[in-house]
Amino acid sequence: MPQIVGVVERLWRYPVKSTGGELLDSVEVDDRGLVGDRLYAVRDGAGKFGSGKNTRRFRRMDGLLRLSSRLGNRIDGPELFDPLGMPVPDPDAFLRAYLEQEDVGLAREDAVSHFDELPVSVLTTATLDWIAAAVPSAVVDERRFRPNVLLRTPPGTPPFTEDAWYGREGRVKGGVRLAFVRASVRCVMVGAAQPGLPHAPEILKTVAHERDCELGALASVSRTGRLRVGDVLTLA
Repeated sequence: MPQIVGVVERLWRYPVKSTGGELLDSVEVDDRGLVGDRLYAVRDGAGKFGSGKNTRRFRRMDGLLRLSSRLGNRIDGPELFDPLGMPVPDPDAFLRAYLEQEDVGLAREDAVSHFDELPVSVLTTATLDWIAAAVPSAVVDERRFRPNVLLRTPPGTPPFTEDAWYGREGRVKGGVRLAFVRASVRCVMVGAAQPGLPHAPEILKTVAHERDCELGALASVSRTGRLRVGDVLTLA
């Protein structure tokens, strides 16, 4: 029998990587993930993408998380919003002034993926509630962990229930199927300041100490379709 693990409570899409995202009632999911998710990024002259960390592909650009982006039904690119939530008429010019870097601008994904790891991230309310209890000094909100799916779990569900999903397939009746692969490795972005959420480095310290920086589940898409708030997710 399929095991019910939760109900989709919120859906998040992040049109511009490392900026705040947009809440959706429903979204198409294709082989790449939620349609439009991380489709754009801030790219510098060396071809690196703005992120919360420095790696071979990514360059740390502090302040991006104070911005937000929205795709809506647009096909010509995302809307970018400043820290006060006001739309930016010229994203490239704004980003150069805001980041004080002359070689940055919005770029659409091409040959190099904008995803850190896998395309779909899922976080349960059971795990989020544990974080809130473990770090009472911080303002805890799912936006800190940037999930695509916040899953409302049944009462009594233990935290980190996601750990039991790896190697299994999550299914929505008549729709999307997600192949759960591994946990999401967390970085300084979980404690970074963003609108309504002050700087809270103690969150990452706690996740590092208790969970070796791993929190939430990452998945690939094994069947495309539409995902909706209120969908029941079961494990095959």
